[in-house]
Amino acid sequence: MGIDLYYVPGSSPCRAVLLTAKAIGLDLNLKYTDLMKGEHLTPEFIQMNPQHTIPTLNDNGFCLWESRAIMTYLIEQYAKNDSLYPKDPKKRALIDQRMYFDQGTLYQRFGDYYYPVMFAGQSFDPAKLTKCSEAMKFFDTFLQNSDYAAGSELSVADLTLAATVATYDAVGFDLSPYTNVMKWYNKMKEMPGYEEANGKNALLFKELFETLTKK
Repeated sequence: MGIDLYYVPGSSPCRAVLLTAKAIGLDLNLKYTDLMKGEHLTPEFIQMNPQHTIPTLNDNGFCLWESRAIMTYLIEQYAKNDSLYPKDPKKRALIDQRMYFDQGTLYQRFGDYYYPVMFAGQSFDPAKLTKCSEAMKFFDTFLQNSDYAAGSELSVADLTLAATVATYDAVGFDLSPYTNVMKWYNKMKEMPGYEEANGKNALLFKELFETLTKK
């Protein structure tokens, strides 16, 4: 049957899962899910995922959603080794912390600032932009003494953060003041499969952003 991923290419959480699959050499059956047509609201989809969110994974009947949970599951289940998500408790705890930071701070603040403008026609709130800048500064500080998000080696935390930073980049957020982030981001772009999983798909998000925010 294979492993089905219900997704939208431009979505940052979906791109993070695609990056993970590339990193571990895993082929996914990609199931484009048109949210505008309500394809995530069908009885079949809701049976898989009552929250009807994307990405949603269906691994031969085992259904999972929330991108970071999907990412760690795929690594634990299918990766040839544990380098992206080590079993060492301290290394794993640091990786988890960075992933929670992405979910609850960096990506959350992006959504707080940009999504009301994109999807509800609201005006940009300068205070929320300040929060985005603060979050990016936090990440820049994390990278001060390490090559990657959670230490000296690439981990699953880098993959989710790469999707988020690419989303900031796609909407024109100025990354240039964050020199550590820029150095890290350029390194992430050199990953095998990066362009296919994240780069070109972030441009789809850019197109959506520009279409929805035209006055």
